[in-house]
Amino acid sequence: MDGEERKETWDGFRELVNMTPAELEKWLESDRSRGAGQHQDGGESTGHASGRRIVEIRRTRKDDLTDDDYRHMRKVVGYIRRHLAQRPSGDVRDTKWRYSLMNWGHDPLA
Repeated sequence: MDGEERKETWDGFRELVNMTPAELEKWLESDRSRGAGQHQDGGESTGHASGRRIVEIRRTRKDDLTDDDYRHMRKVVGYIRRHLAQRPSGDVRDTKWRYSLMNWGHDPLA
């Protein structure tokens, strides 16, 4: 990944991931978090696993991020943008739509 791709990914990630590592960790411990998203074979959802990875990335110095970290960050940015475009009408406070986004580090009500 070249420098321009890294900058674009970094900027999008920092803009869209609006939960702190501590907020995200606390959220991921909740039953609402574990119940959101698509589960593979009854295990952890993709978003929940991504949330754990996001916490690690957010706690890593920028200079220490790997190409693999940047690939995951790009995946996060893409997911959040696509999901935001599908916002349901009405109050989204207690919806799986919001909970899924929060698993990916973005609280649309923040």
